[in-house]
Amino acid sequence: MKRSSRSSTVAHCGRGAAVWLRVLRSSNRVSSRRFQPRLARLQSQEAAGGPTMAHLTQSPADKERFICIYPIYLNSKKTLAEGRRIPTEKAVENPSCAEIRDVLTAAGMNVYVENKMHPREWNRDVQFRGRVRVQVKQADGSLCQDKFTCRRDVMFYVAEMIPKLKTRTQKSGGGDSSSQQGEGGKKSKKKKK
Repeated sequence: MKRSSRSSTVAHCGRGAAVWLRVLRSSNRVSSRRFQPRLARLQSQEAAGGPTMAHLTQSPADKERFICIYPIYLNSKKTLAEGRRIPTEKAVENPSCAEIRDVLTAAGMNVYVENKMHPREWNRDVQFRGRVRVQVKQADGSLCQDKFTCRRDVMFYVAEMIPKLKTRTQKSGGGDSSSQQGEGGKKSKKKKK
């Protein structure tokens, strides 16, 4: 079964409802039962003033419109193919959702955490679980904070601030002294003959 080049081009280019309506009207496919429901829907959208798209009608202040940040986006141990979205030099080693939330809350952003997994994250541990949603734009379309104009700015800021968290600095500083204290009390046992 061979498709006509005109309809397949329109189907794959995603130009929208107006193009589909024009193609369906000009072709002999209008009489086909398969395209009747689509034609009726497109005609009703055209009569109502154009197609309505969900992502254009919702307010940027709705929680569904907040940007998503998964810890895998900032993980320096992941490759680009595994989901990292920022350069390795700026990325953080194994960030968690709690750390991302803490940094963004301290910056004054509207944040909430969801119990979701990134599709490319193969490790199902609790440490790697979670997704942070951040409000970048207010209901009127203006930015919440001028320093965060897009999701990339938010990711760079979070990756820069996570190593400065108290939980990260205490882990590296406190671990050395406790390991040195434990070594002094051990004595080696001699073998008996």
